[in-house]
Amino acid sequence: MIDDDAAFRAVAKEYFEDSGFILIGAENGEEGLTLFRLEKPDVVINDLQMPGLSGLEVLKILTKEAPETPVVVLSEAGGLDEVIQALRIGAWDYLTKPMTQIPVLEHAVCRALEQSRLVEENKLYRRELEAANLALKKNLDILEEDQEAGRSVQMRLLPEQGIQFGSYRFHHHIAPSLFLSGDFVDYFKINEDVFGFYIADVSGHGASSAFVTVLLKSIMSQMLTRYQAQQDELIIHPEKVLAKLASEIYEAKLGKYLTMVYGVLDWKKNQLTYSIGGHYPNPILLENGKGRFLEGQGFPVGILKKTEYQRLTLEISQNAKLLMFSDGIAEILPEKDMASKEQLLLSMASAGNGTIDHFIQQLGLENKKGLPDDVTILTLWNGS
Repeated sequence: MIDDDAAFRAVAKEYFEDSGFILIGAENGEEGLTLFRLEKPDVVINDLQMPGLSGLEVLKILTKEAPETPVVVLSEAGGLDEVIQALRIGAWDYLTKPMTQIPVLEHAVCRALEQSRLVEENKLYRRELEAANLALKKNLDILEEDQEAGRSVQMRLLPEQGIQFGSYRFHHHIAPSLFLSGDFVDYFKINEDVFGFYIADVSGHGASSAFVTVLLKSIMSQMLTRYQAQQDELIIHPEKVLAKLASEIYEAKLGKYLTMVYGVLDWKKNQLTYSIGGHYPNPILLENGKGRFLEGQGFPVGILKKTEYQRLTLEISQNAKLLMFSDGIAEILPEKDMASKEQLLLSMASAGNGTIDHFIQQLGLENKKGLPDDVTILTLWNGS
């Protein structure tokens, strides 16, 4: 356990040792890393708020040196941004402090150990599968055909370019890092006055992530059908849509989650209602040549079964543009820190008047291969 709270470490040590565990404590990140390398523990409990070497920096080192070791992070209440960063870096679970119920922490540790065991079993299975694949090389053409078929299905699920709802027009561009993409976009008419749209980014890459985009499309289509049959108004409430998706994806047990921005726009009133589920970067609103990131945050969709999301609203002025990106955009921007990357995005949006072609040209996305992550851009223009 790496935690600067000596009293908490003492209480946890007594409890865990009564349960048959051996708990080794460290009061800061440097000491924790030293003990980790010496003792090789089965699981690490890591406080995110510590003086000196931060909990996030410790987590980065641990996941680099021993990615198979489960790390359960502890965060002060309200530290949602740090929790999201920790999960993206590689934390297996998280709990909030103050920790008044040590059995809750024990349960999280046991769950992490069980997940670690399953990972080891999965590695063994993968090795066996790789051995089997050596005997199946002659069927490579068939596998390539399957990939082609999967990509064809995924492309057919995407909306048409340039669709217009009232005075609003959509465009999108998806550059997959692999043959199949874990990014997805959609926009659709809900009723005569309202349309919906979203951008989603599934964790991971390749076929398994692409499958989740198919599931996402299916769930959203079901919501739309129920609304149009006058059975359910869920689809017009972004915060409820994300909560529903979180539950559905969690229950699917696919080992995947996604980040997402979902918006509902009344094009006659020019009023946008939207919710954000752990998505980065936030959408950019471009008005009179100046861009700004929209407010809002939320937990990634599908990590927890029950999650609440913010509902936000704003007016869309004439000739305004809304730009949305998957987080793969940050991977290919030349700046090193996030603040500089965000500023560059705003500058590029203003310089190119929010057009996708400008981003494609500036970032070389037209024929770029071997991207570190899927890169998706979705734009909405009020051309009234």
